[in-house]
Amino acid sequence: MDKWIGALVALVVVGGLLWLAFRAWRKREKRDATLAAYPLPALSGAPTLETEVLYVATTPIGSPLDRLAVQGLAFRGAGRIEVFPEGVVLRIAGEQPSFVPAARIVSAGEATYAIDRGVEPGGLVALSWIVDLRDAEPDQVAPYVDSYLRARHPGDSARIIVAVNDIAAARTVTQPHHESEASDD
Repeated sequence: MDKWIGALVALVVVGGLLWLAFRAWRKREKRDATLAAYPLPALSGAPTLETEVLYVATTPIGSPLDRLAVQGLAFRGAGRIEVFPEGVVLRIAGEQPSFVPAARIVSAGEATYAIDRGVEPGGLVALSWIVDLRDAEPDQVAPYVDSYLRARHPGDSARIIVAVNDIAAARTVTQPHHESEASDD
């Protein structure tokens, strides 16, 4: 009998935690409903770079521990990055392709951590860009965000950073978050 009571208590606790997680995610989706990548245009020619990545998250710039539910970039997963002269295409498994025009890219650089992912120094690529606002208030300013990627193959992180920075046009923000806040004390 005690086994059944313990199992029932565990089931109620797990169910309650799942309900809270679901509720928190729905709240986040509602908060971020106007944030999106840009529509994928017709792109000419082959990409200057195409490689496999693991998409980690998109966060407000300078806040790598605050995930955003950007349409098309809400969930982590395996994917591909394609860099064209017109911009960057992120193809994440299970999501619609996401496009970031070159005119909206701030920069790309190394990062060490983002929400639910910590890696060796420089193990992530942070793609900083200005998000698209859909159905937003006329006076709302489009926020700057970071999309974190982990290259699947050695040397690809550096190639991604160089390729993205070659096409970046909106270089207006400093990148304070690319240094780890952990101390060596």
